[in-house]
Amino acid sequence: QVQLVESGGGLVQAGDSLRLSCAASGRTFSSYTMSWFRQAPGKEREFVAAITWSGGGTYYADSVKGRFTISRDNAKNTVYLQMNSLKPEDTAIYYCAAKPPGGRYIQPVTYNYWGQGTQVTVSS
Repeated sequence: QVQLVESGGGLVQAGDSLRLSCAASGRTFSSYTMSWFRQAPGKEREFVAAITWSGGGTYYADSVKGRFTISRDNAKNTVYLQMNSLKPEDTAIYYCAAKPPGGRYIQPVTYNYWGQGTQVTVSS
């Protein structure tokens, strides 16, 4: 069992930066692929970024590539999402998710555990 708690969201202006954190409980955290998804009002939940259990592999949606960086600290059971050059279209609720290694990381249905989400609002 893994429990996930996100933090770090807020209201910022376009061009600003934010760092989201996701604290995980459970002894198996270090073995899971960890990802960030987001969901804007009226839209489906979409993949943002993923990181493998070792941190050796990272993957990004095209819309955030070059602006967002995902990282993890297995000693602290925490995964991060550094978001730079934020745009109004980045406004959404951001969710942390965990899944066993392997499989399609961009599909929400493949994830076993989800956090409650943290709101990010970017004003123009």
